[in-house]
Amino acid sequence: MKVNIFCIGDIVGRPGRRIVGEKLKSLVRERDIDCVIANAENAAGGSGLTPQIYEKLLKYGVNLITLGDHTYRKREIITKLETTDNIVRPANFSEHAAGKGVAFYKTNKGPTVAIVALIGRLFMKPGDCPYNAIDRILPQIRQKADIVVVDFHAEATSEKIAMGYHLDGRASLCFGTHTHVVTADEAILPKGTAYITDIGMTGGHYSVLGRGVESVLKSFRTQMPFPFEIATGDVRMNGVLATIDSNTQKAEHIERIRVDADTEDTTTYDSDDGRPEHLNNNF
Repeated sequence: MKVNIFCIGDIVGRPGRRIVGEKLKSLVRERDIDCVIANAENAAGGSGLTPQIYEKLLKYGVNLITLGDHTYRKREIITKLETTDNIVRPANFSEHAAGKGVAFYKTNKGPTVAIVALIGRLFMKPGDCPYNAIDRILPQIRQKADIVVVDFHAEATSEKIAMGYHLDGRASLCFGTHTHVVTADEAILPKGTAYITDIGMTGGHYSVLGRGVESVLKSFRTQMPFPFEIATGDVRMNGVLATIDSNTQKAEHIERIRVDADTEDTTTYDSDDGRPEHLNNNF
């Protein structure tokens, strides 16, 4: 059975959410997509996720949601993490952290897709070893899923590439998130795992990683805190589309996907974002 999986790069703020809402369903029809996975840790005002946005992403056609280092930035999402089965935080967080590291989605074709979130350790906040974490949980996942997908949320390209080879032949797809810059190294590794170092971001690309250019420049030049406003220009949805054979669990195809917005929207925030963190200068 051939299963098409579309993975959406970090959704940044209202502009990123808007293009997903406008373009995802038509893309799913056009490309015969069976499962949609989205990284949404920057979806609420550029940092975190709110319950309102979580619900809307599901209505837009997202089946599984991953989070990263901003998992708990909006505390109101914690209830969703504890009570729903389609959203994951990094599996190598503390075992006492709220939420799950693995989620499952049964496609209409029959095969079940598992998504695992991991977080890197180089230039990131402390986390348990991601390699040990995935080794520990993979046998359990295999009992429930036909296809295993891993979102490795990490800063260093070396760490991501190493994870790709670590999972080669054991996961069907391993993609990187967090840096918001799409890489051009998509490939099927020697043992059959589809891999790409980073799938980029979904949001305004006339920006610095989805934030307003001028405010970021001021912060870098002065070393003072400035509000990193959400960018609204040149909005795109970036991601990858992979075709997996559910019988062999090996990838047959991987390609980068870019979808441009039809119109520009100058609105940076709405009520779904929660309270804007005006002095937040973190990406």
